[in-house]
Amino acid sequence: MAGKLYFVATPICNLEDITLRAIRILSEVDLVAAEDTRNSGLLLKHLNIKKPLISYFEHNKKLREEKLLQELISGKDIALICDAGTPGLSDPGADIVKSAIEQNIEVIAIPGASALLTAFTVSGLNSGSFCFEGFLPRERGNRRKALQALAQEQRVMVFYEAPHRLLAVLEDMAAIWEPSRQIAVCRELTKMFEEKRRGTIEEMIAHFNENAPRGEFTLVVAGQTEEDKPIDWHSIEMELEAMLGAGVSRKEASKQLAEKYHIKSKDIYALGLK
Repeated sequence: MAGKLYFVATPICNLEDITLRAIRILSEVDLVAAEDTRNSGLLLKHLNIKKPLISYFEHNKKLREEKLLQELISGKDIALICDAGTPGLSDPGADIVKSAIEQNIEVIAIPGASALLTAFTVSGLNSGSFCFEGFLPRERGNRRKALQALAQEQRVMVFYEAPHRLLAVLEDMAAIWEPSRQIAVCRELTKMFEEKRRGTIEEMIAHFNENAPRGEFTLVVAGQTEEDKPIDWHSIEMELEAMLGAGVSRKEASKQLAEKYHIKSKDIYALGLK
């Protein structure tokens, strides 16, 4: 009978943030696969758990996946943990889940700490729905393309980011979106010096230009609002011309379109005039 693959959430930073169930599973499995065996070894030592550790990270996942699947098929139970928080989010855990399912191996999630949900709930931007985008591309051109694709996203967006790229990411957000877009920048969540800064993207750029970013960051960014949407003046002008052609006065047409698009009627009135 095949073993079970457990996805075990571990603390983000504060070692008290681990569930009793997670501790039990880690003490019962045959093997622990970890993104960083040194960090995970310290956690297991703190919990007084002695289990074989095997590395499983981005650059060895293909090689390790085959070995882990063989162990599971032979009947061993394995716990997969990441550096911090819930495995399978912005780490290679998602790959082995697919392979395990294809082999009819049961995959069980042991829920717990998550920087994603921790930041979202305290951001002040919780509107009931959000999308998680993980880490943006490192290369600037690709990063800007990714931000452009999200330009009309109306849900709150959550990102992970490293300190050495934070300013570049904020500057790209201001350029592609709006400098006035609301954002919560959460740093070192659950640590002693946890920090949450809220304001506009422009204000965050100013702050981190004066205060060098340190630690791990989770960014929670407001989605696009009606006020943020760029005005399509060409379409409005075409609509104005159609109304004029139908006999509506320029003044009345401008008034109606101003109410529809939430812009000044005088600006619409001037369209097409020389």
